[in-house]
Amino acid sequence: LPACRDSKLFIKDLHFDEVPVRIYLPRVPSASKRRGVIFFHGGCGMFGSIRCYERICRYIARKSDSVVVSVGYRLCPEYKYPAQTLDCLTATVHFLKTAENYGVDPGRIIVCGDSAGGTFTTTVCQELVNRRDIPKIRAQVLIYPFLQALNFNLPSHQKNAFTAFLSRERAVHFILKYLSKDCSMKEAVLAGSHVPESMNLKYSKWINPELIPEVFKVGYKPPLPTSFLPQVHEETKELLKTRLSPLLAEDAVVCRLPDTCIITCQHDVLRDEGLLYKQRLEDNNVKVTWYHVEEGFH
Repeated sequence: LPACRDSKLFIKDLHFDEVPVRIYLPRVPSASKRRGVIFFHGGCGMFGSIRCYERICRYIARKSDSVVVSVGYRLCPEYKYPAQTLDCLTATVHFLKTAENYGVDPGRIIVCGDSAGGTFTTTVCQELVNRRDIPKIRAQVLIYPFLQALNFNLPSHQKNAFTAFLSRERAVHFILKYLSKDCSMKEAVLAGSHVPESMNLKYSKWINPELIPEVFKVGYKPPLPTSFLPQVHEETKELLKTRLSPLLAEDAVVCRLPDTCIITCQHDVLRDEGLLYKQRLEDNNVKVTWYHVEEGFH
């Protein structure tokens, strides 16, 4: 479908190195170069589109007087993981290199996304920390992001296990579908049987119910011990790579990330992932703004 007309915006469908994008440019001339926003939509890499997110992108462009680039990354299962992350990375690099062509200050570009789009945002920022040939991303905005597949028994997973739209069970089902894995392994992953004990010990300093503020742990019960299943681990190793679980990135990467805004929702299985990443960033002296929606849901 073509872009809607907007009295305050020029809206164009383009390709950034073969990745489709829709760009929203304010019509009113600016005395100086504008800010830029790269937006990755949610949908677990399987759903959503530029068109679905047009309203929000138009709103951001108008309210912030910024140039917004909405990225139409390829969806699975037609395009296998990690095509989605790679498309987001390609579009971001292209825009950082060509920002001035669109009246944007390359030093004032943020990356933003919701849900899986928040995952892509986090991953793109992590993968670009060592790039010297392009401008640095100014900030990242993570809207209830998915950040780890190590532990599905955090307080928010228990509290919101049966919340409508994104239940705990459905979250894992979608992730396995996204990776083109057998969904019969869902129960084992939910129980944590896909993670070897050595890995649990290694990452417990970052992913641990003890790190969640007490106000969010009311009614939490530690899960029963579970047995490690090597076959499930072998089949689902991608779950524990930083491209899918960016919360597992080393401090050497996290400490170099840009200023961050994290938005979490009370009635969301992913709430605690945002809280844990907030703590990690702050521990590494990254400036974080956190906004929690008390009555919000995924």
